[in-house]
Amino acid sequence: MEIQGKVALITGASRGIGRAIALELAQQGIKRLILVARDRQKLVEVANEIEAIGTETAIVPLDLTQTIEVNIAVAQLWRNYGQIHLLVNCAGVAYQSSFLQFKMPQVQEEISVNLLGMYNLTSLIARRMASQKQGTIVNVSSLMGKVAAPTMATYSATKFAILGFTQALRQELADYNIRVIALLPSLTDTDMVRDLKLFRWVIPMTPQQVAKALVTGMQNDSPEILVGWQSHLAVWCQRFVPWLLELILRIATPPASTKQQPSQKLKKLMPKLNF
Repeated sequence: MEIQGKVALITGASRGIGRAIALELAQQGIKRLILVARDRQKLVEVANEIEAIGTETAIVPLDLTQTIEVNIAVAQLWRNYGQIHLLVNCAGVAYQSSFLQFKMPQVQEEISVNLLGMYNLTSLIARRMASQKQGTIVNVSSLMGKVAAPTMATYSATKFAILGFTQALRQELADYNIRVIALLPSLTDTDMVRDLKLFRWVIPMTPQQVAKALVTGMQNDSPEILVGWQSHLAVWCQRFVPWLLELILRIATPPASTKQQPSQKLKKLMPKLNF
């Protein structure tokens, strides 16, 4: 994809990978960046950095789980700024917990933001790209979209879903000259993951490394962009020696919480029942 002179919309642009992608595209000479996230103040800070590079910006404080608001925002953006050539779906949340101790509100948030919000926004942008017979869509999945991680069941599920969604759209939208790309970074040093318990031996990469890998992958017309040697090694192991990868994951997984398991609580509450 030729970046110069294009307009890109990036979700999750206020921090982490989304912010790094925005700054990298600005340095590569993109014409305008539309920055989407929930935090207006952080968007303003990122926009100021980008405008100092010489790229035009527009900020859109928006909660992607609010369908009506998203529909209105996309219509206004298309009317005010014209065609959007590149969509980068980077917004996401992650929670880490034993599956037996999960909290339903967190599960619902991960699914709503990571998957449903992305799905709705992509449908709105893709329809307009199809009418223009041009566009590129980048869906940020994760290495966990290839290799599921214990203690991250819901997050892994959403990232697997994003990868499948991307593969399906790649075939469906090809006739409209729309490219659909999956970006799959491994653990990245962002504020979203700093409260998580790290898996043993995993070396976090920087958001800037992910952003540069995306630009290179788009230039090379790569349908899937695996970022980092750890990602390539994990996928290779899964393909050729899956038993070894399962063993490594079991050893590398952070210790489970010492909180009482739900089954143990039930037994104490109902001592007369036989299980």
